Amino acid sequence: MIITNILILLFGLVFLVKGSDYFVKSASTIAKKLGISEFVIGLTLVAVGTSIPELASSIAASIQQASGIVIGNVVGSNIVNIGLIVGLAAFLSPMRTEIEMLKRDGYIMLFSAVLFFIFALNGELSIIESGLFVLLYIAYVFFLFEEAEKYEGKLHFKEFITYFFKFKYINSARQKLNGINRNKDSGSENGNGNGKLEGGFTKDILTLVLSCAAIVIGAKYFVEESIFFAELLGVPDTIIGTTLVAVGTSLPELVVTVSAARQGYGNIALGNVIGSNITNIFLILGLSGLLYPIAVAEISLLFTTPVMIFISLILLIFISTGWEIKRWEGIALMVLYAAFLLVLLGMN
Repeated sequence: MIITNILILLFGLVFLVKGSDYFVKSASTIAKKLGISEFVIGLTLVAVGTSIPELASSIAASIQQASGIVIGNVVGSNIVNIGLIVGLAAFLSPMRTEIEMLKRDGYIMLFSAVLFFIFALNGELSIIESGLFVLLYIAYVFFLFEEAEKYEGKLHFKEFITYFFKFKYINSARQKLNGINRNKDSGSENGNGNGKLEGGFTKDILTLVLSCAAIVIGAKYFVEESIFFAELLGVPDTIIGTTLVAVGTSLPELVVTVSAARQGYGNIALGNVIGSNITNIFLILGLSGLLYPIAVAEISLLFTTPVMIFISLILLIFISTGWEIKRWEGIALMVLYAAFLLVLLGMN
């Protein structure tokens, strides 16, 4: 019986991770054939791509009102991304960093973690607070679209907050949508509209649909079995979410980050992790909380979320020391993650 449950758990995880991989590839191909720029694809599909497993599993858990899995998954994934993934990547190859990683994305990542902690102080993430997270994510994506010269090369945290509260992303969204519509219209007038849909477009659509189905099925079984094991072992679902679910859904980040670091693309690897952490809180928690208010367990409030904030702060310090994350700093991050796990599991 237990072996069957373990096999179903692994089956769900494989479907979740591989389905996400094929979903991103096919969606990217379709977007290109529709004339959407690679820049737009990179900021949307690729940015969200490695977080699709967290998104699918969190929404599946939210539907089942398993708040501990949702919170544990997001907070745990963010800790895994920094402690294990950045740590391992830096250990394999020192990672060069840039000032934008700190002053823009790094500070936004830290801001998202602190804001979640503030919202969680009353023991619940409400629908209104979740909606604000989704708005912040939309603003963040469109903020990255803005040309640097508008801010004299300072696309930093202060400018992002100003951008958000002045609702500039609404105008940005309108402009981008109008631009895409104009491209479609001009393509149709030139007789090229149908031409873009040729050359394996049906295959791409089929791959997209099948991969989406794999993600949904994988998330359903992975979350169900995670809850089963939590109940069987008498472990709170928050701890299962922070460990088993978080590590499982972070596999895409692990593969992408370690691969990029080994090829000498440390800045890409680090950017992927920071972007994923921002996505996890703003988009994934936001969308999950829009379905049902999310209850925040005491362990999340008193331990795991403060650890997420602390390790995020440590990462920002490491980024700014010589603008490189060195091997010893990678080891330090992995030691911190190991210590976190030991304390967490010892709490049960």
